[in-house]
Amino acid sequence: MKEKRRELARLCRIAVDRPRWQLGFAVVVSAWSLAWVVGQAFGAPSPLEVLPVRWAGLPTGWLDATRSWFDGRTGFLAVVGGLLWAMTSPGSQSPALVGWLAVMAAAEDVGYVAVRWALLALAVFLAVMGLVSLTGRRAFVVDRVAVIPRDVARAGATAVALAAVVPLVAPGLALVRLVGPYVTRPPRRRPGAPIVGAASTERPPAAVPAGGTPGELQEPVPAQRGSR
Repeated sequence: MKEKRRELARLCRIAVDRPRWQLGFAVVVSAWSLAWVVGQAFGAPSPLEVLPVRWAGLPTGWLDATRSWFDGRTGFLAVVGGLLWAMTSPGSQSPALVGWLAVMAAAEDVGYVAVRWALLALAVFLAVMGLVSLTGRRAFVVDRVAVIPRDVARAGATAVALAAVVPLVAPGLALVRLVGPYVTRPPRRRPGAPIVGAASTERPPAAVPAGGTPGELQEPVPAQRGSR
């Protein structure tokens, strides 16, 4: 359980370890996708319907025109979104954001089932990679590229986690900002700095003289006079 919590904390740190512009884009996509996912329990609105356009009193003509254009045209983007999720890695997290946008564009055509299609496309891709990796179980990565089952499983699990955590980026950052001033953190140790242990109060054991026993007092050896 401790290892799982540590891995989850590592993935959460990776999810926000982005350039500033990409983090701002991630917050926008996160808030939009989270509002759409949560809204499925309250009338199942489309991704465009959860935008606060009507609430803000803004013109909605362009919104209706956009929805009518998406109708019957963007369903295939669900599969594209699933493949973009599969491309996500700690060093390249933008495919997860674009994948969510593709899935929401597909949802304007086919509804929330677009998420299921995207997950199915992701699962099929990972299954194909798993089958391909069976040929490299005993491969030695020395002078050629190999597909190894253990690395495929690790990369697939990381891609799924980083794609699934996108809707939680915005509320997570808001929560950190809220409780941050009230949390006490341990001091950070500088890289390479040695860890100094506390001084021991116990006296070191007395050295045992040659030919004696512990605790035995030795008679002083008289100084020899130098020869004239």
